[in-house]
Amino acid sequence: PVIVVGNITVGGTGKTPVTAWLAGLCRDAGLRPGIVSRGYGGRQSGSARLVGADDDAADVGDEPLLLRRQTGVPVCVHPDRVAAGRRLLEEGVNVIIADDGLQHYRLHRDLEIVVLDGERRLGNGFLLPAGPLREGAGRLRTADLVLVNGGRGGQGEFVMESRIGRLRALDASVHCALEVLRGQEVRAVAGIGNPGRFHAQLAAAGLRVEPVPVPDHGRVDLPALARAGSVPI
Repeated sequence: PVIVVGNITVGGTGKTPVTAWLAGLCRDAGLRPGIVSRGYGGRQSGSARLVGADDDAADVGDEPLLLRRQTGVPVCVHPDRVAAGRRLLEEGVNVIIADDGLQHYRLHRDLEIVVLDGERRLGNGFLLPAGPLREGAGRLRTADLVLVNGGRGGQGEFVMESRIGRLRALDASVHCALEVLRGQEVRAVAGIGNPGRFHAQLAAAGLRVEPVPVPDHGRVDLPALARAGSVPI
């Protein structure tokens, strides 16, 4: 079986966290899930590539690398998700999850999950480039499940919420609760499609947020940021 997680709008809606959650759910149920991804931002060419935990995001893409490290399940990247899925089958995978594969119609799918931003919804309702839609709003009626990230859901939709858990140092040396930084000024670095949601969650937890502008999927020079001041990153 193939489960596709995607959206019909541009920008961050929460597809990657949903994909990670779904992979864990399948694993805990005794299945052997694997994830296929385009590998956006990577230098992918040739045959489908399995992502290693020590790979460089510049080669395989940042989201596939995050998913590999976070879930521990096999992740395969290739612009042709069919080729990536076949490679996963060679690894003994028995359920395939496609991250951001809704519009990749060459890939067979048994279940479609669409993730919507609960606040932005469908924007002005126009297709690209006049609006944010990849496909028309009617596409939602053909999906098996519509998850609304934050806000309020409509008829037949289910509301979800992604929350920030414990803080972890980039070298995994320190774990602590988010509340440790309550009342402190922090620089929030987020190269994601909708960084505003991340900033709002930090502020709601009592942190004084100084956003650091980063393009979606943009690379960040952390040493340079660390030298720029004493405010925690």
